[in-house]
Amino acid sequence: MLTEVKEMETESEKNYSLETAQIGAPAEDFSSELTEACWSVVTSESVAVSHLTYEEAGQWAKDLKKQGVSGICVITDETALRIVD
Repeated sequence: MLTEVKEMETESEKNYSLETAQIGAPAEDFSSELTEACWSVVTSESVAVSHLTYEEAGQWAKDLKKQGVSGICVITDETALRIVD
C-alpha cells in the first residue's frame, strides 16, 4: 500500500509539473505586462486608482489596507472598466 501511495504522489507531481510548464510558457510576455501602466486597484466599493504598473498597484493596495479599506484587489484596467459599467 505504501508503494501505491508513492506512485500516486509521483503521478500527481508529474501532472503538476506539466501544468506549471504550460502556465509558465509565456512568462516573457507576462513579465512585460507587469511593467505596463495597465493595472487598477479596486475595493469592495469602487475602482480606487487605475493606469498603474503592477508594482505601483501593489503599493496602493498595501496603503489602502493600512487605512482599513476592505475588498482590495489588483486587476487590469480593462477588467476595472467592466465592473464600473
